[in-house]
This record gives sequence, structure tokens and C-alpha cells, in this order.
Amino acid sequence: MSQVLALKYRPSNFDKLVGQNHIVQTLIHALDQKRISHAYLFSGLRGSGKTTTARIFSKALQCDKGPTAKPCEVCENCKMANENRHIDIIEMDAASSRKIDDIRDLIEHTKYKPNSARFKIFIIDEVHMLTREAFNALLKTLEEPPSFVKFILATTDPLKLPATILSRVQHFRFKKISQEDIVHHLSHILNLENIAYEIEALEMLSRAGAGSLRDTLTLLDQAIIFSKGEIKANEIASMLGLIDPAYLADIFDAILCRDRKKLIEIIKDLQNYESEVVIDELIAYLKERFFEQDVRFSTLLCDRFFRILSEAKNLLFLNADSGFILTLVFFKMVEATYIKEVDQMIESYEKEIKKTKTTSPAPLTPALHAEKSAATDDKKQISQKPFEKLIAALYDRNYELGECFEKSIKFVSFKDNDLALISCADNECKTKLRHASGVIKHFVKEIFGFETKITMRPCNKNQDNLSQKMKNEELHANEESGSMIEDIETTPASKNKKEFDAKEIMENPFIKKATELFEPTKIIIKPKV
Repeated sequence: MSQVLALKYRPSNFDKLVGQNHIVQTLIHALDQKRISHAYLFSGLRGSGKTTTARIFSKALQCDKGPTAKPCEVCENCKMANENRHIDIIEMDAASSRKIDDIRDLIEHTKYKPNSARFKIFIIDEVHMLTREAFNALLKTLEEPPSFVKFILATTDPLKLPATILSRVQHFRFKKISQEDIVHHLSHILNLENIAYEIEALEMLSRAGAGSLRDTLTLLDQAIIFSKGEIKANEIASMLGLIDPAYLADIFDAILCRDRKKLIEIIKDLQNYESEVVIDELIAYLKERFFEQDVRFSTLLCDRFFRILSEAKNLLFLNADSGFILTLVFFKMVEATYIKEVDQMIESYEKEIKKTKTTSPAPLTPALHAEKSAATDDKKQISQKPFEKLIAALYDRNYELGECFEKSIKFVSFKDNDLALISCADNECKTKLRHASGVIKHFVKEIFGFETKITMRPCNKNQDNLSQKMKNEELHANEESGSMIEDIETTPASKNKKEFDAKEIMENPFIKKATELFEPTKIIIKPKV
């Protein structure tokens, strides 16, 4: 009667261990240098080789030529270790023997020397299942066992072990075995068994095993029976309830070609599969195409597809309609193919800028020159139209911001990509405008041009107050004799005087400013009634 593959091809020495080179190297060096610890902890995923490594290490310690990294395999100790009947290698399952009485019996055995070998070795599997009292009973012996006693603990969940236990052992962490290593090991076994196979089928088995070599070998046993001696991808997909790789290629072809009609047919066919399995298979196929550097799957497109598929998995956890989720996934992926890549957009924009700069303006004819001169007077008015668009855009973004901007900022000119503005903002508006500076610059570049720079000039409040006062005092211009200033109120000190001191009047700050602005000036002063 033939053995199952997981037992038949179980490694018997360090050279045959799969995917744990970092642990193998450390243990080999420890054996070669005779630096053996009293206690070890092996932790990692199920089926990653913890118990197998513990047995190989125990045999290496017990070999007549040992401790050695290469047991002889012919001495009595090696033979008994390979057959799992060595009297001084004691294996204990902590899942079934987890109480303090079981640990007391174990501790009692540590008092006696080995029967025939060099050490008495205790392998405790699933050690995290021990009770708290059992751990406490084990502490002292684990820390200071007799020189002939060695402990090897194995667990899939080291976080459940007390810190006091972890501090007394050398901890080796077994990693998840890579898909490449598992596929290579499966192909080696199938070649020894003279069974034909397709590499795509082995990859599907490896993904289903999720990094556990033992689980994958169990699936391989099942696959050999199911496929009647020839392992093919379509049969393995049927056995595992997965999607045929060729059908996955058709799905992505329909997405990239934006064939909505075909996608609807595919969605109907996929109702027979679990939605989570479909999404996982789509992610796996996308990953393979990315590593193969398929030109159809750029980095940006793969990123968008992966985000869509990841969001779909989150929706499935909410118990949403799985069929509808798949429909959304496929059509969102179709929409994702419409978006240009960032590099293409930047390149297109740079070409437009370069084309604008290299295009020289046509020479002006006399008629065009006259037309340009006539249009100069209206230049400011024309330039103000984009400024009005800017105000409207800010109102649309934030009404208070638009109101503050319109009240406080005045347009001066726009020339050579330089937008000149005057700011008369009060403290409150200044704060709002400062916080929204990024938004304002964004709209300025969008409306006036990408290379536009803003030149902000402060408001001259003294000049504004003077102009307002002159207007209130009815300042009138006279074309022939210059400007006239009338109806200037006299100061309270001079209200009752019939004659005015000319020097006092001319030294008045307001009169001095008026004579500077309007020259020549005729001043008529009327006393206030």
C-alpha cells in the first residue's frame, strides 16, 4: 500500500528541507561549532517544516558521529530516529497533553539519563496549547535542565506563549514557503512518480496551498486521483473550484477591449463560482501579467485594477450582493482604461507649451498697427474679463472667500504673464485670503495661464482718504487755469476770523497736498455759516 506524498517524501536531512535556508544554515553552524542550546522554539505557518526540522535536528544530535550536520544514516541511533522509535527522542502533543500533570510527568523523565544516546530530547508540538499552570511548572526545568536534556518546542502561534517561556529559548521563525519553491518541489516529486503535468496546474495547487508544503502535497494527492494520472490546468481548476487560466485571459481581453456585451455574458457564467474566489483569481492573474511585463498592463493600470478588486473584497465582507459586486468590478475596470497615464498628460502639455513659445507673431501691417493702437485704450477693460471670471470661480468655491476677494482686491493690469493686483484687505479678510492662497493661485493659473505670476501691491490708504475728502469737498477741475478747490472748511480756531493768515493756510497739510496734486491751483475758501 503506497504512502501519501507528504509522508513518503518527508525530508530526512537538512539538504532536503524546502524554503527555510536561513534556519538550516544557523542549525548547521551550531552543530559544526558544537554550540548547542538547551532549548529551541520553532514557530511558523502549518506545514512549513517545524516538526520535520525538529526530528532532523534531534537525529543530528544523537548520531554516533555527532553532533553533526550530516548524520551517517547507518548507525542505530539514526535508524531509530528515521523510524520515529528512538527511546531518547520523546515527542509530546501539547494539544492533547496540556495539563500540569502531563508536564509533571515530563519533568520527572528529565531526572533520568538517556538510555542509549547522547541526549534525552523532548519535542513538544503545539506548545501554545499548554495551560498557564503547565507553563509555570515547566519554567524552571526549561531554564536550567540537566546537561543531557534538550527541549525543542513547536507552535503555530508564538504570541500565545508567556514572555517567561520566550526568554528561555532560542526562537526560530519559519517563513511562508514561496510559490516558486513549492512548484519546483512538486515537479520533482511528479518526475519521480512518472506522472505528466502542466506547470500552470502546479501553480494553481501552490496558490491553493497558501505557502504550506504539507497542504499542497495533500492537494497533489487529490489531483493525481482526480486527473487520472495526468495533471492538467483545466482539471485542477475544476477540482479546486477555480477559474481556468485561459478563461481569465478572455475576461481581461474583454475588459481591455471594452466589450460590454461579452462582459455581461461572462458575469452570467461566473454565477456558478464564489465571488471571493473569482476576485482572488483575477488578482493572481494580474500579478502574473505584471511580472511578465505585459505591455497591455502598465503600472498605473495594474494599480487601478488592484484598487478596484481590493474594494470589492471589502464589499463582500459586508454580505452585499456578490453578483452585483462582480458586475461593478468589471465595468469599473473598463472605465479605468479610459484615463490617460500621468506621463502622457505631462508630455502632451509640455508639447503644447513648447509649440506656443516657438510660434512667432506675424508682422504688423499699418492697418493692423492702427487697430492695435486703437485697442490699447480698451486693454485694461479686456484684461478685466478674466479677472471677473476669477471672482466668479472663487464665489463658486466659497461664497465668503469670493465676497472677501471682490471687496479687498483690485485689478491693475495683466502683462507678460504678470497679474498686478492691489490689496486693501482688513485683518479678517487678510486671514481668509492667506488660508486660501493655494486655491486662488490654482484658479489664477487656470484662467490667466499656467505661467502667470501674481504681483500684489499694498493699498495706499492716505491717497484714498485724500481723494475721498476732496470728493466730499467738491473739488472741481478747470481746464484753463488748472484745478480749483472750493468750499474748504476753516478750522474751529479760525471760524470767527474775517481775515486769514496766508502762511497758516498754506501750511495746512491738506492744502499742501492739494497744491502738489493740482498745479497751478486757485483756492477759494468760504467760511462756514
